[in-house]
Amino acid sequence: MNKEVQTNENATHGRIEQHAERVKQATSEAVASSKEKFDRAADHVEEGLHRATDKAAHAANRTTEKVAEAKERSRAAYDQAKDRADEWLDEVREFVREKPVQAVAIALGAGWLLGRILRR
Repeated sequence: MNKEVQTNENATHGRIEQHAERVKQATSEAVASSKEKFDRAADHVEEGLHRATDKAAHAANRTTEKVAEAKERSRAAYDQAKDRADEWLDEVREFVREKPVQAVAIALGAGWLLGRILRR
């Protein structure tokens, strides 16, 4: 019986080792599969982040260009308005120098008219 127990023991050890080997192999496969899935997910996230960063950079560049264009247009409009105001002021000064009596009469008339309008 001793031989029988030993044979059963050897068979049991063999089965245990086979099961252990299968568990090791299954574990390795599961880890490898999980690693592949994780790597793919990480790559997908990284690609998404790169695309989002590129889009944000592009939008920021476009916004900067639009702001620069608006600034240039505003500056041109300001310069044009200032030039017109300076020209008008020069014309008014010239008119006052050439015709001081008429200038005073126009100023009095404009003041009187403005006073009438503001009283109402």
